[in-house]
Amino acid sequence: MALPDLTTRLGLETSERIADGLGGHATVWRHLGWLWAHLDARSGREQGTGAGLISVVQWRITLRAAPVGDPRRPRPGQRFRLGPRLFLIEAVAEHDGSGRFLDCFSREEDLT
Repeated sequence: MALPDLTTRLGLETSERIADGLGGHATVWRHLGWLWAHLDARSGREQGTGAGLISVVQWRITLRAAPVGDPRRPRPGQRFRLGPRLFLIEAVAEHDGSGRFLDCFSREEDLT
């Protein structure tokens, strides 16, 4: 099996809830660091109806592995950022039996 070509620099972000001062909360995204990855588009579709249509693309994003519990290892619920593009991480799995790479199954939504 060929090694993944990790040439795309992605920011890894995690969400945090902060009090809004009125008894509720707001969600903010905090940058955790940079990772080098390979992006592979899997499928795409339109979701919604009428003026509410959005484009949804599923991606497999491959990157170097990090042990479970390491802050460099992405987790579901976090996201990758590539400039203005956002990729919500839905699942993380080992790329193959060698344990050197991870596959992050992510969803990109384009509201434009």
